[in-house]
Formats: sequence, structure tokens, C-alpha cells
Amino acid sequence: MAENPWPELVYAELQDTCATLQLWMQVVGKVRLALAPWLNHSWHVPLYVTARGLGTGPVPCGAFALDMEFDFVAGALSLRRADGGARAVALRPMSVAEFYGAVMEGLAGLGVDVKIGGTPNEMAEAVPFAKDHAPRVYDAAQARRFWLALSQAWRVLSAFRTGFLGKASPAHVFWGGFDLAATRFSGRPAPPHPGGVPHLRDAVTREAYSHEVSSAGFWPGGGAVDYPAFYAYAYPEPTGFRTAKVAPAAAFYHDGLREFVLPYAAVQGAADPDAVLLAFLQSTYEAAADLGRWDRAALECDLGKPGIPRVV
Repeated sequence: MAENPWPELVYAELQDTCATLQLWMQVVGKVRLALAPWLNHSWHVPLYVTARGLGTGPVPCGAFALDMEFDFVAGALSLRRADGGARAVALRPMSVAEFYGAVMEGLAGLGVDVKIGGTPNEMAEAVPFAKDHAPRVYDAAQARRFWLALSQAWRVLSAFRTGFLGKASPAHVFWGGFDLAATRFSGRPAPPHPGGVPHLRDAVTREAYSHEVSSAGFWPGGGAVDYPAFYAYAYPEPTGFRTAKVAPAAAFYHDGLREFVLPYAAVQGAADPDAVLLAFLQSTYEAAADLGRWDRAALECDLGKPGIPRVV
């Protein structure tokens, strides 16, 4: 029997490393935020799953491009200029302040003059990066397992995206909420979002949710859900959404989060993990689209297949 490509994730073993990575990724993400022009729904700030970890992709930096990649194979954060200049920051147990200092020093060594917002976003406790000297756990093996899980989730979310003709985001990692997300849009404006996200300007949240969405993704757990899980929600949430029947049986609506939740273990341990996750993505989307009265006939198409043009 072939080895399951979906790694097992144990929250108790994963959570401390992920807490460290979230803060480190905020430092890197804020560099992209400071350099890239604003793109709708904050699409200019996420990180992307790569063949070696998580990266920014090319970021405009004056007359050249810069990219930054958490390389979980080599165990380093790579900082690269398009002209060949490069620096690396070893990924090892260290404080946020030490990591922040190493990143800024590496960028300066590449001639990158950038100032970033100095405190984390979307977290209840927002200790400035330069002052966060608390010891931090970093387990390289757990970081790789998390990345491999992200890679599998990215693969299925990206396939699911191909079944939509309307506006849809890539599957990308938002370092504020520390989640991999993919979003579909109905094309209609949404009511103003109430805001209130910790340490995030309401103007940012309202711009992100300026239009109706059906969104789904994956995160390693935390707070009200102490296990890795997939999620799905709609904004605005249509009447009846929370009581809609969705697949698989392990999925449920979480009243505190106001979204559907599917434990990662229910996917990882399934005979066909891809099919289970696709059923969750499709059924939660259908609940949002049907109850929200989206024009599904105009917005949807068959899932894409390699090398075969879409029939029109």
C-alpha cells in the first residue's frame, strides 16, 4: 500500500512551533506589505506554498525584485534579490526579537531599505517584534510536517478553484490568521464588515470583505479549536447557512467561530482524503451559494483537467 502523503498532525506536538512560525511569518509578510502596492482583498500580503516551504513570490523593491522563502528542506529563511544577491537566516529556536533582527540585517545586506509595522496583527497579545525576547520553540520536524499538510491542502484547494468561472483568489497563506485560504466571490458588494479584529485596522477588514464571499481553508488549530482543521464560511452569512447539511459527517458548524469545521484527522485518516476534502469544500460552497442566491449557472464550470482546454 502506498504511503499516505497526508502527514499525521498532533496538535500538542505542533502548537508551539506553529506559534513561533506565525510570528516569524508576520515579520516576513510585513516586508512584502511594506513594499508591494495594495491589491484588492489584501492579496498582496500572503505567502504561497512552494516546493520547499512558504514564500512571498517576487516582491517589487525599487528597480529590482526581492523574494523571501521559508525553506523547510534546508532549514533556513532565504532572502534573494533578482540580480543574484542572497542572504539566509537559519531556522532554529530563537526569540522573535532575534529573528526580526536577523531578517532586517539580512535585508540591509542586500541593499533593501524597508521599515515595517513593528507589532503583530490579528493576535490578542501584540508584543513589538523588537521587544519580544521570550524563548521560542522551533522543532524543524514539526515545521516540515505542517508544511507538508499545507502542501496537500493547497493541492486540493487549487483543484477546487478550477471549478469556478467567477472571481476567485489563489490558495494562499495569510500570516495574520495563520491560515491557508481560498475564496470565491459572487460578484455582488457586501454590507460593511463590522471590524473588530484584534490589532487590525477596520479599514483593512472592510476592504477585504467588500464583496460577498464563500471562503474555505486550513489552519493548525488554536483557541476554540485545539486541533488542526479545515473551515468554511460565508460573508455575509445567509439565513439557514449554519443549519445546512454538509459533507462529510465529521463536519459541523461551530457557533463560536461562525463557520463550518472539519477536523484535519477526518481527512488525513480517510481512505480517499482528496474526495473527503472536496466533498466538504463543495457542500459548504453550495450551501453559501444556494442560500445566498448566487448565479451559479454563470459562475461555475467543471473542474479543470491537465492539458484539456475548458469547453465553451
